[in-house]
Amino acid sequence: MEKYSVLMSLYKREKPEYLRLAIDSMLKQTIAPDEITIVKDGMLTPELDAVLDEYSKKSDVFNIVGYEKNRGLGLALNYGLEHCRNELVARMDTDDIAKPDRCEKQLKEFDKNPDLSLLGSSVDEFYTTPDEVISRRVVPTTHKAIYEFAKRRSAFNHPTVMYKRSKVLGLGGYGNLRRNQDVDLFGRMLYSGLIAGNIEESLLSFRSNDDLAKRRKSWENTKSYIDTIKKFWKMGYSSFGDYVVIAVAQTGMFIMPVKLQHWVYKKFLRK
Repeated sequence: MEKYSVLMSLYKREKPEYLRLAIDSMLKQTIAPDEITIVKDGMLTPELDAVLDEYSKKSDVFNIVGYEKNRGLGLALNYGLEHCRNELVARMDTDDIAKPDRCEKQLKEFDKNPDLSLLGSSVDEFYTTPDEVISRRVVPTTHKAIYEFAKRRSAFNHPTVMYKRSKVLGLGGYGNLRRNQDVDLFGRMLYSGLIAGNIEESLLSFRSNDDLAKRRKSWENTKSYIDTIKKFWKMGYSSFGDYVVIAVAQTGMFIMPVKLQHWVYKKFLRK
């Protein structure tokens, strides 16, 4: 099987204990990564720097890069991709926990299908501990279903994806957006003709907390998502009808009370 890199972006607001869990989950993969590239997206706290220093001293698998001023997730990931040495790159967030066989199962799919460029999976969502799953975000698995689904909604769980570095960079990488950078990139990848898939099984435990709810409730996030689907419409991927449906639905979700929004997510958008 091919060697692969892990790509993570780290911001100063992350909790050191969450970072440790995320890193450990990648170090304990049944097929270990050849490289773990962590981008310091701006200056970090002394506590976070201490965690990175500790792990870097333990293993030469770590490739710590970065810069002093925060640039946002999309540009941080582009910077990290430029510093990854392997073609296959597994995305990982600094507060989630990957299942031990996540990358092995993804590598097998890339081995089976050389045309595959992008592969994700479903996720188990949790609040406090990954043993207490509150919901699952299930995504379509076939390329055809993914292509149609992504015209309106995110067809991938971003922290689960493994992709080919050259294909991402060949399309200019992530856009310089503050939100929904992944939706924009993966939509462009699909529309360009690249082959994608998802594994139905949940291969990652996704931390769903109050911060996530606040981001969903923000007008910045709402407008960004509407603008992304508008971009898809303008380039010929999504239809005008898709754009209108999303504009109405996203605005409605923004207006409704947090408790009702949470109920809608659990009732209609999760399992």
